[in-house]
Amino acid sequence: MPDLSNIVKAYDVRGVVPDEWDESLAELFGAAFVEVVGASAIVIGHDMRPSSPGLSAAFARGAAARGVDVTLIGLCSTDQLYYASGSLDLPGAMFTASHNPAKYNGIKLCRAGAAPVGQDTGLSQIRELVEKWSDEGAPAVPAGTVAGTVTELDSRPGYAAHLKGLVDLASIRPLKVVVDAGNGMGGHTVPTVFAGLPLDVTEMYFELDGTFPNHEANPLDPKNVVDLQARVLAEGADLGIAFDGDADRCFIVDERGVGVSPSAITALVAARELARNGGSGTVIHNLITSWSVPEVVRENGGTPVRTRVGHSFIKEEMARTGAIFGGEHSAHYYFKDFWNADTGMLAALHVLAALGGQEGPLSELVASYDRYAGSGEINSTVDDQAARLAAVKAAYGDAEGVTIDELDGLTATAEDWWFNVRASNTEPLLRLNVEARDEATLAKVRDEVLTLIRA
Repeated sequence: MPDLSNIVKAYDVRGVVPDEWDESLAELFGAAFVEVVGASAIVIGHDMRPSSPGLSAAFARGAAARGVDVTLIGLCSTDQLYYASGSLDLPGAMFTASHNPAKYNGIKLCRAGAAPVGQDTGLSQIRELVEKWSDEGAPAVPAGTVAGTVTELDSRPGYAAHLKGLVDLASIRPLKVVVDAGNGMGGHTVPTVFAGLPLDVTEMYFELDGTFPNHEANPLDPKNVVDLQARVLAEGADLGIAFDGDADRCFIVDERGVGVSPSAITALVAARELARNGGSGTVIHNLITSWSVPEVVRENGGTPVRTRVGHSFIKEEMARTGAIFGGEHSAHYYFKDFWNADTGMLAALHVLAALGGQEGPLSELVASYDRYAGSGEINSTVDDQAARLAAVKAAYGDAEGVTIDELDGLTATAEDWWFNVRASNTEPLLRLNVEARDEATLAKVRDEVLTLIRA
């Protein structure tokens, strides 16, 4: 029996093509997916990677052979697939490896209404079936089964209309915007979504190219936004927007070419969503977003709820609490009005509406949402994650004025600072995030904790 543990992750399938998986496995994944979710019809989309069309077609064959009707939406962003799943009320499969290098590909799966499929919600069963069928051969389709139909649908116009129906951009002042699509799916969706808006758009790397010839499509890595920052300054633009490879995340650069913290964007959008909902509602944030997020939520009449890191936890809490919005430090933004799914495009529209609805520059607008000094995520390679975490806990566990919690890794909180240390699930790393009321305190705490981690 083949071992798929290297490619079936906590939330998706992802691996090197064809070394770790190929079209024959994709066909089995399609068959296993429809069996586990009990689907009679599904929707499938894919990104611009060279292997994506073949893999998605194979998945469709596996599903259709079992009598399931398949709607193909072709090239799309991940949030466009979520839109299709939500609006059609069908389970969905998106073929993408997000920001990973070109040799990778993957599948993000969801149930009808864009509800996520992860290890605890069906993915482990799908893996078990694919492993079994790879070894024994897939069971014969029951006699009399009629193969499902395969039809094509362009979901882009509906996707764009849905998003623009959630944010009023009609009366904003004209804005000059630079957009870096990173040769990813933003180059496919931005022209349709931004059409008709009072925006002067400078396009960067809009050519769909899954080999990523210009830079990695991961805007959270500072080296990948250098081109955007320079272009914003050269164009005298009001802001810059960078999308990742499958365009479900967005990163914002202000008029000075300075990156805006995803926590500040979370706080800004939270304030706007609370206003849309009459000044009340629940907002989800993970435990390494800034202190400013729950502060702004409370100031605007909302109730903040703190969760573990990871989209499955955010989406679970969104569903459990009926939250109107959720945000993460990684620039994933989740909306109740988007089936609790994440969409960087809708977050970008909120930023454009907020900026265009007043006369000041973006740097001034976000200053009130960016209140503290933050370290960003600092990764350290360690031999023994548990031992180093224990050393950090021993150092701070009994410290006066410090509280400890272990919701996700180890979080220590004092009056003027907090830090979180979490172990990577896939690499021998500890991830440190620190925030403080001033830069000097930040540096002191950061260096103390890193000394313990790297001892």
